[in-house]
Amino acid sequence: MAPSRNVFGEPLLPCSMQPLTGFFRDGCCNTSADDHGSHTVCALMSDEFLVFSRERGNDLVTPRPMFGFPGLKAGDRWCLCATRWREALAAGCAPRVVLSATHEAVLEFVSLDQLKAHAAGSAH
Repeated sequence: MAPSRNVFGEPLLPCSMQPLTGFFRDGCCNTSADDHGSHTVCALMSDEFLVFSRERGNDLVTPRPMFGFPGLKAGDRWCLCATRWREALAAGCAPRVVLSATHEAVLEFVSLDQLKAHAAGSAH
């Protein structure tokens, strides 16, 4: 299996180990055919986005210990679904993106220019 690549075609860097994120809970925004939500955007959470997500039925703030989910707060990094990020972009509240930790598969949903316009910096 080839190593995962980011939106620049370089090796995908980790998004977050604390809280542990990713479809595979490996800290990276890796994806596969089983990842129907395409959890490929390494996003920097903002209060505005967390409210937006909750209003659309995905409460990312409330802890869910039974699933190992601590709940998110502004400043946390999290692998978001590409379609949710695109929806937030259209609504004017897309969170910042860590490009080096965002999987290249997101480019099937949004353009690199759209992502660059919301860049948060490196994943280090």
